[in-house]
Amino acid sequence: MSTSLLRPPSLLRLLGAWRAQDSAEPAYRQLAQALRMLVMDGRVGLNVRLPGERELAAALGLSRTTVAAAFDRLRDEGFLESRQGSGSVTRLPPGRVETPPGEIDTTQGGNLLNWTHAALPAAPGVGRAYQAAVEALPAYLGDLGYDPLGLTVLRRAIAAHYERRGCPTSPDQIMVTNGAQQGFSLLLKWLAGPGDRVVIDHPTYHNAIQALQRAHVVPVPVGLPAQGWDIDAMEAAFRQTSPRFAYVIADFHNPTGRSMDPATRRALVTAAARSHTPLIVDETMVAMGLDFAPPPPVAMHDPSGRQVITLGSASKIFWGGLRVGWIRADPQTVAALGRLRTTMDMASPVVEQIAVAQLVDADVGLGARAEILRARRDHLLALIARHLPHWRVESPAGGLSLWAELPRAEATALAALAESLGVRIAAGPRFGVGGAFERFLRLPFTLDEAQLEAGVERLVEADARLHARMPKLRDSLAMALEADRLI
Repeated sequence: MSTSLLRPPSLLRLLGAWRAQDSAEPAYRQLAQALRMLVMDGRVGLNVRLPGERELAAALGLSRTTVAAAFDRLRDEGFLESRQGSGSVTRLPPGRVETPPGEIDTTQGGNLLNWTHAALPAAPGVGRAYQAAVEALPAYLGDLGYDPLGLTVLRRAIAAHYERRGCPTSPDQIMVTNGAQQGFSLLLKWLAGPGDRVVIDHPTYHNAIQALQRAHVVPVPVGLPAQGWDIDAMEAAFRQTSPRFAYVIADFHNPTGRSMDPATRRALVTAAARSHTPLIVDETMVAMGLDFAPPPPVAMHDPSGRQVITLGSASKIFWGGLRVGWIRADPQTVAALGRLRTTMDMASPVVEQIAVAQLVDADVGLGARAEILRARRDHLLALIARHLPHWRVESPAGGLSLWAELPRAEATALAALAESLGVRIAAGPRFGVGGAFERFLRLPFTLDEAQLEAGVERLVEADARLHARMPKLRDSLAMALEADRLI
């Protein structure tokens, strides 16, 4: 495999504002953490040669000792390898492999537990809906099968679903997409361009962050407080940054599991209206209530019908293989999005749309799966309380995962160690920007009890190994720490 070189200007752009001047954390640790996250996130690929220590130190305005200490730390952790004639080359720690999510790995004798997916197998009735859709298909074969807005039967079913939830909706307010992610991509392309700002709650859904970054749109994070949402902070962000839109997950938020109460929903819409900021509300988790049903949609508080745009999806509630989503907006917006869509793809698959229409009409919810999920959630909470009592985890009212807070900012290092022990987990920075949430992990409770027990067992071992290594690392870098103080 050939080695590519990452030059200092490119690395500096990727690092961004990596150093917190008011932090007690020494510079070498901050630099090592920033470089580690670039590799973990894939922003710096594997087998890439980093600039030399002297060259990078000059570019960053640091001593060579500081950069050397950061590189030594990354070598100890397995993220850098020194090669004769090639300098320092990026790699993954032993035991990490580049396996697509969901595939079985040969690590630990084929025993890699992929604990990153917050998703469920198909709901009862999905197979029957497909069979009925195939039987109904001949009635559609006389048409071209191209409808950028979606089949009328599905748009009517989705509109009726909003009606049942207390939000009057007509079919011309609905556009069918190939999943909620395509819906978000369409809205992003329509509303924003490179350099524009978008307000997000923080943390948030990782694929939304990645979509913004790929479009060179600047995320403006507004942190979630200990409970609920900080609408004052949201409104301040609207006024101060003039965002093109705000993206919010109000129902069983991913990754925290919290749900926005009706008063907060109303206040959010009011704040957005005052600053003329469109709201994109992601409802992909709306059916995932475990302790209570969610309040009526945020869009219900938008009497104009033009302030709130809602994203929905069939994949979380019915099956991930049903790549059908939808956008609810005013008719003019839906028509404009339909025209834009034809530059990207022509329509969603017909059979899948017919199947989803039947499932939505039947108002299939979690049903018996809610009891299974509650039991697994409570089982995972009990396991963590028993085996990792120094972690802080609250029971979410819904959703599919726990948002676990660690005592120290070490989620990425813990994730790397955990994978070497046979379990893949999602570290907190995946759900934030600028390296945030190093104190957090997302742990889905969609696995069965035996898998949850195996996952926690390996996390306990990773946690113990991580802290057994820390004194050694501190000793080996003591001289670098003193050098940092002289900078």
